[in-house]
Amino acid sequence: METKLVTIDNVKEAGQIIRDGGLVAFPTETVYGLGADAMNEDAAARIYKAKGRPSDNPLIVHISDIEQVNLVAEEVSEAAWKIMRHFWPGPLTVILNKKKEVPDGTTGGLPTVAVRMPSHPAARDLIRESGRVIAAPSANTSGRPSPTTAGHVMEDMKGKIPMIIDGGAVGIGIESTIVDMTGEVPMILRPGYITKAMLEEVIGAVQVDPAVSGRTMQKDIVAKAPGMKYRHYAPKGSLTLVEGPEDQVVDKINALAWEKTRQGYRVGVIATDETIARYYVGVRKSIGRRDNPDTIATHLYSILRFCDDFELDYIYSESFFEDGLGNAIMNRMLKAAGYHLISL
Repeated sequence: METKLVTIDNVKEAGQIIRDGGLVAFPTETVYGLGADAMNEDAAARIYKAKGRPSDNPLIVHISDIEQVNLVAEEVSEAAWKIMRHFWPGPLTVILNKKKEVPDGTTGGLPTVAVRMPSHPAARDLIRESGRVIAAPSANTSGRPSPTTAGHVMEDMKGKIPMIIDGGAVGIGIESTIVDMTGEVPMILRPGYITKAMLEEVIGAVQVDPAVSGRTMQKDIVAKAPGMKYRHYAPKGSLTLVEGPEDQVVDKINALAWEKTRQGYRVGVIATDETIARYYVGVRKSIGRRDNPDTIATHLYSILRFCDDFELDYIYSESFFEDGLGNAIMNRMLKAAGYHLISL
């Protein structure tokens, strides 16, 4: 299959592909998505096949207008409507009770459906042009770092899908916050740009699912939302996080990097603008500034793909703060590292 890379001006052709049950990769404000008609079970199956994604990992349904929630969900609480009206369009996914018309293939067999309205104009234009609600996980091979440019999508999806809409580099760089609104207390199932504190300002108390807040891999859990159950975002090389006092972290990473380099391996170091000059072994790359976590989120996946470009065998990274947006950053980094964390 030929994969066409097009501009957002080709939205009519892209919409026809969606209506015909095909796949189109498109930009959102978070990462690039791999879209198909959410109400077409065969189309949803094509997403899983293209990504090599486990079929019990649910897909997020993307809409262009808040009223489209009523097409896929029922028994929507006032609190759910409140946060949707407040944060949409934007990087928030809401888990709701699904209507029977939504195929199990879209929801991973769950009685709930994940819904969001992206703020990227190209994404909403595609949804409107297609006349469908669009199921779309990230447009990467399952387990790899999520794509933040059309080039990343082409690396993983060339020959597997008919079209990629190139909207340039995305703005946020990590996936949406997912909050489950079907229980008595709202529950964050995946941290993202919309933080716990931001949600609580709108609807009061919000909990965080222990399956996504811990520092060890959770076993035997039901994947109620994308990103909960499987290793994700991982580079091909072995990634290790190191946390502790700054001086000790720098010394430990230098020592680990030197030892692997001495053994003949290709080694990389991920640090920040504040510390990058203190490392002297391997391929060194700054991920951003600690005093501006948005820069770290934006560069996270491109840095991990950079490590693959250099065919690094071992990668050592500084750890990051765990408040606000830092919670989402560490969630992604821990999954990318397979929860391999050294605490000093």
